[in-house]
Amino acid sequence: MIDFIGDIHGHADKLEELLHKLGYVKIDGAYSHGERKVLFVGDYIDRGPKIRETLKLVKAMVDSGNAIALMGNHEYNALCFHLQENGGGHLRKHHIKNIVQHFDTLKDFQNKQEEYEGYLDWFKTLPLYYETDTFRAVHACWDENSIKFLQQTLVNDRLTDELIYQSVEKGTELNKAIDLILKGKEISLPEGFSFFDKDGAKRTEIRIKWWEEPSFMTYKSISVEHIDVLPEQQIELSGIEWPEYLSGDFKKMFFGHYWLEGEPTFLKRNVCCLDFSVAKGGKLVAYRLGGEANLDGNNLVFV
Repeated sequence: MIDFIGDIHGHADKLEELLHKLGYVKIDGAYSHGERKVLFVGDYIDRGPKIRETLKLVKAMVDSGNAIALMGNHEYNALCFHLQENGGGHLRKHHIKNIVQHFDTLKDFQNKQEEYEGYLDWFKTLPLYYETDTFRAVHACWDENSIKFLQQTLVNDRLTDELIYQSVEKGTELNKAIDLILKGKEISLPEGFSFFDKDGAKRTEIRIKWWEEPSFMTYKSISVEHIDVLPEQQIELSGIEWPEYLSGDFKKMFFGHYWLEGEPTFLKRNVCCLDFSVAKGGKLVAYRLGGEANLDGNNLVFV
């Protein structure tokens, strides 16, 4: 009896509102439910107004056994932003773009360095994926080959300091696996095409619908985001390492990451993205899993 909750990004008030709506009550500092527990799909920090409160709330639920919290790309990025390279600098460069992304988190922990480093240590305890007999959960993309590699490489499905240092080495199998499951699959646009993302950065790659069969799709139709300038031409599949798409009967799939908009719904009958852009004035979304064979729209709950 799991309640999956999407990307929070420091919106602690929305999270508490959602938990109340789901029937959770706060006991001894942690929200709990008599029959259910939460699975958070990652991205607790950055962008929002109450990042410390969000982390305190989520961690308390995990510590009390009332929740499972996965790592998101923002938690991974924060670790890399903090860890220093042997030759100076940091694993995630302190470029303006990266500083801006982490600014709200850093400001919220101003003069609270020890507390912040405690949460960074906690991030290392977060699993990168979760699977049972009936469902799979990951932050951005479930790719079977990457998951199998990580099962053989991670320590209890988690990153150690040594593995984090190895994971930033571009082109390695670990680097590609971490990028894929935490940040999703991207493909390059044809030469001459580009667009500006939500942060104003110029992009020549698009996040794709990895859960779809790629054959006969165009750059516009395979893009997760609706971007008017994308070409309608069929995508070039040669040279692309494509995750196994989902067809036929498969386990229910839950993830976040993709900044969807509008009324929460499903991507396919057993594929549910829970990120509906709460950090851009959208909705914080949960799915209440019971014994249903296929996803049921009545089980979507949001604020």
